[in-house]
Amino acid sequence: MTVTERPIDRLLAIMARLRDPQGGCPWDLEQSFATIAPYTVEEAYEVADAIERQNLGDLREELGDLLFQVVFHARMAEEQQAFAFDDVVEAICAKMIRRHPHVFGEALARTSDEQTAAWEVIKVQERATKGKADSLLDDVPTGLPALTRAVKLSKRAASVGFVWPTIAEVMDKLHEEVAELEVEIAADDREKARAELGDVLFVAANIARTLDIDPEDALRATNAKFNRRFRFIEAALRDRGKTPDQSDLAEMDALWNAAKAAE
Repeated sequence: MTVTERPIDRLLAIMARLRDPQGGCPWDLEQSFATIAPYTVEEAYEVADAIERQNLGDLREELGDLLFQVVFHARMAEEQQAFAFDDVVEAICAKMIRRHPHVFGEALARTSDEQTAAWEVIKVQERATKGKADSLLDDVPTGLPALTRAVKLSKRAASVGFVWPTIAEVMDKLHEEVAELEVEIAADDREKARAELGDVLFVAANIARTLDIDPEDALRATNAKFNRRFRFIEAALRDRGKTPDQSDLAEMDALWNAAKAAE
């Protein structure tokens, strides 16, 4: 790297070299937006994982991996003469300035709640400038995790009054959907049970939105708790000279309760 070369310039040069038809990497040359997209999502989750583990060393590395994904997509777009990395940077700079008039303009936002409300108004204005959409829900990305997308869909609907007014009413709806799921389970109708389970999860996402809880974050925490407690069961069984498949539900449930009490 030269004295005047920025690290991002070096990364862009590396990406260009990897995609060079003359001597580039065969794997990188075979990729497209569609094939790289899953890696982009994966890297974003790995960033979140490093944050969850509070490991700043890993976070630095994972942010680099995520940045590389942005550079990869930008390079492929540049090859198609659609846009380049600098255009991506200019676009996000313009967006951040536009969405923060209380910082870069004359608007006032005394609290984060006021700023959030103003942000949503600006986003509505931005969608309007892109042309009239068929639906308020049009630009909620289909590639989002299903629970996250459910929250965003219900939030959009809530913005125009299509919302249960109280958490008690949302809970009533949850009980109603669970009862309908139980009916289909009793009838042994797997397809209808699948649909009703989806309804239960959608209402659960509405509960999360109403309580201002990220359902993905809540579920990650529960996954971590399950992982921790099941590992406790495995360790306790090893101390008894057993494996889980040599145990039974009663013994493992007792150990689960022990793990719970220990926490």
